[in-house]
Amino acid sequence: VQLQASGGGLVQAGGSLRLSCSASISADNLKINAMGWYRQAPGKQREMVAHVVTGGHTYYADFVKGRFTISRDNAKNSAYLQMNSLNPEDSGVYYCAASPWGVGGSLQRFNYWGQGTQVTVSS
Repeated sequence: VQLQASGGGLVQAGGSLRLSCSASISADNLKINAMGWYRQAPGKQREMVAHVVTGGHTYYADFVKGRFTISRDNAKNSAYLQMNSLNPEDSGVYYCAASPWGVGGSLQRFNYWGQGTQVTVSS
């Protein structure tokens, strides 16, 4: 599985960005049942932002609830992250992730990762 993330950039505080992630699957019998976004700021650990499972159930970190929306196009094996009301603390590298297991909730884990896209929010 190869994941390609895009959509990052520089935006002013209060602005919006939309990240996209597309999964390319080489194995015929592999199905992606969960896709998500993580982020990592300089000097900080990577943290979960949001994820969505095949049935449409979503899960968000508390610090993005009400501001970010994750969505998924199952047919295209793609996921999107609409980020509104951005603030400088949202800056970092955003990584797309995928998994064949759609556990959902706080137990969801991922084993495929994209290369990341940089998000910078200026004050």
